[in-house]
Amino acid sequence: MRAQHGDACTAGLWASCYSVGPMPSALELLLELLDLEELEVNLFRGHSPQEEGRERLFGGLVLGQALMAASRTVEERLPHSLHGYFLRPGDPAIPILYEVDRIRDGRSFTTRRVVAVQHGRAIFNMSVSFQIQEPGFEHQFEMPDAPDPEGLPGRAELAERLADELPRGVLTWLKRERPIEERYSGPAQFYKPEKHPPHRQIWFRAAGALPDSHELHQCVLAYASDLSLLDTSTLPHGISFLDGKVQSASLDHAMWFHRPFRVDEWMLYVQDSPSASGARSFNRGNIFTRQGELIASVTQEGLLRPVKPR
Repeated sequence: MRAQHGDACTAGLWASCYSVGPMPSALELLLELLDLEELEVNLFRGHSPQEEGRERLFGGLVLGQALMAASRTVEERLPHSLHGYFLRPGDPAIPILYEVDRIRDGRSFTTRRVVAVQHGRAIFNMSVSFQIQEPGFEHQFEMPDAPDPEGLPGRAELAERLADELPRGVLTWLKRERPIEERYSGPAQFYKPEKHPPHRQIWFRAAGALPDSHELHQCVLAYASDLSLLDTSTLPHGISFLDGKVQSASLDHAMWFHRPFRVDEWMLYVQDSPSASGARSFNRGNIFTRQGELIASVTQEGLLRPVKPR
């Protein structure tokens, strides 16, 4: 990656910046996956983690990589919004090609279109708009009250608390190391879910310090924004994605970046799901810094299809 916006690591050096031994951490691996290979002008190649049992690509990884591909074709401007559609399930066994179309370079705004391709077919497309930094009017929603993240359980703590109740597969899934640390203020709903209103709050941050590249922080935030948002739509129905009663997938994803931030500091993801119908759910999220600044907003529609018992 080229050095700009105060990069601490230059092209191809993220892994060495974080190298602490033969086994990279989950966060180190994510940074390597976001450091796309440039094959030709406007053409990039990305990879996915080779995890046993994974049948399809995680949508947040495709979001982050597509945003990185677009960002590498723009100088001195940062993304302010993205709109993407998941077209086909991605294959984690092969690389992903990202084709960038330089649609427009204006005086204030720049537009890029990115298509992710596998097996000769588009699996994802996204439009990204970039803007020069300029002053303007300011207002925002206030951050709601929330408990401090230090007093809330993460997935590993939940696994310890529920170790005697959880099936082995669920327990292993909860204990797995992740690049994003999460703390749940609302219901986690991993096992034996109960019905709740479709609202919850989750604190999250990168599981380690990141270089001072704003575009990298945006790409990691795009990745993290897809981790839990669709889950909010299951709360009113007392179901879990782990219980085999629902087929789910992200259908689209839109995101707006409002203010500068660091994704390696605690942020509050305030989520709700206003509606579900037609085997689809609509989900929203506002992301605040710990100091109360609204730094990003997210919307997503997802497949939420009941699975008929056999």
